[in-house]
Amino acid sequence: MAVKIRLKRMGAKKRPFYRIVVADSRSPRDGRFIEEIGYYNPLTEPKTVKIDDEKAIKWLNNGAKPTDTVDRLFRESGIYEKGKENTEE
Repeated sequence: MAVKIRLKRMGAKKRPFYRIVVADSRSPRDGRFIEEIGYYNPLTEPKTVKIDDEKAIKWLNNGAKPTDTVDRLFRESGIYEKGKENTEE
């Protein structure tokens, strides 16, 4: 099963709010997902990003592939660096 870490769109029309979820790559964007690992609100100033580091690292180590936008959010939040620290210990 190909697993992706991607954004699930929530919120009202013209007021997007996203949840960062782990889902099967064949399921619809706003459909069924395996686990919710955080959220992203692009409308606040500065943009709000909250990610559960442990869950994200666990899924990345299990082979889940982040989408381009989620990959950018992970880099800005330092998830990859935290994952490297955990593997070195």
